[in-house]
Amino acid sequence: MIGRLNHVAIAVPDLKAATAVYRDTLGATVSPEEEQPEHGVSTVFIELPNTKIELLGVLGEGSPIAAFLERNPNGGIHHLCYEVPDIKEARDQLLKEGARVLGSGEPKIGAHGKPVLFLHPKDFCGTLVELEEA
Repeated sequence: MIGRLNHVAIAVPDLKAATAVYRDTLGATVSPEEEQPEHGVSTVFIELPNTKIELLGVLGEGSPIAAFLERNPNGGIHHLCYEVPDIKEARDQLLKEGARVLGSGEPKIGAHGKPVLFLHPKDFCGTLVELEEA
């Protein structure tokens, strides 16, 4: 069902500082910062030869990563994103298998302009999983 690893998301307390570490210290190619108000985050993508790193910063009150950063003040890995060919088909199969889809269960448009869903970490070895339609 799952395809390639699309990205590893890292929640960071200071998005500009984290961007500078990847750009200036590691010499990575970084995207411009983009606000994702529907998801309550600001994002920067680090381009790697085989995948991407997504840096997540808090955007507004009620940001879903604010509680994560309270527990992990230095930041840390927030989720893994896997590509799937058909997100609704994947969702329906996962629900049949007993997995929990977060939110309404309906895909939202993610940072890449494609439909995404999040799966409950308790169902996936303690890891928040994002699915993105390829």
